[in-house]
Amino acid sequence: MCGIAGIIYKDGEHPIGSEMTRMLQSMKHRGPDSTGYALYGQPSDLVIMRYKLADANTPRDFEYEDRLRRHRSEVERRLASLGARIEALEEETEYAFRVTLEYSGDLKRLADFVEDVPDVEVLSLGHSLEIIKDLGDAETVAGGYHLNSFTGTHAIGHVRMATESDVDISGAHPYWAYPFSDVAVVHNGQLTNYFQWKRRLERSGHRFQSECDSEIIAVYLAKQMSDGASLEEAMRQSLEELDGVFTYVCVTKDALGVAKDEMAAKPLVLYEADNLVALASEEIAIRAIIDHEIETYDPYEGEVLVWQR
Repeated sequence: MCGIAGIIYKDGEHPIGSEMTRMLQSMKHRGPDSTGYALYGQPSDLVIMRYKLADANTPRDFEYEDRLRRHRSEVERRLASLGARIEALEEETEYAFRVTLEYSGDLKRLADFVEDVPDVEVLSLGHSLEIIKDLGDAETVAGGYHLNSFTGTHAIGHVRMATESDVDISGAHPYWAYPFSDVAVVHNGQLTNYFQWKRRLERSGHRFQSECDSEIIAVYLAKQMSDGASLEEAMRQSLEELDGVFTYVCVTKDALGVAKDEMAAKPLVLYEADNLVALASEEIAIRAIIDHEIETYDPYEGEVLVWQR
């Protein structure tokens, strides 16, 4: 089931946090288990890191708060040891944090070193990307993370019905394309050569935080782009090498792209205007942010489309 959505503006910043919330909430029936966002603000010289120490459904035993406190302190110590200077550290929830860093080193090294702390998962790293995901519907997540005030140029989102992995933040979309800066993916469908690609990418030094096949797409695209491919080239190559029935949306710091496999069985509806492109699994999500009559269309099978902000 699941529902995906994307939006990109060509004329500057807009309230994409509240708009994506309305899009995703309209598709709540497609995925009641969790909701996730990848939001893009104005690029910064600073590095933005989102990470979590637990889940909303983590058992609150008598050691819970002490464990969170120790692990958070260890994250801060490790950042400092790599020469990263913390500009701001915000506690979004008791287990989810947003950190802005002055850091010019290797992002893979930073992510790996931080994630070596027990229970820590880096959700995103970049200069404009911020991934926020948690259990519950879009209004619940947006309210808990204060997303309605977020302005930016483009975003993707996902509502999830868990079918093959746990209901937790690690299994929720979007996925950061580790270790590539400012790249994220949402996906509706299933990969049939999941384990083949997971083993191959792990041998290349990539890590996975979930058992979800959607994470394979994100890391696959990161690998192709790190080898010199453009976003569009990487997405076209994915149609040749990733087997299954799928529709996915990938975003970078300045672009949004969508790909459908050769069967085109997973739904996607597109709306294009002079200043805006919006897409979603259902037209109701696009109509949630546009207050006039619109015409939409469904991309063809085996198609890749990319738009620049």
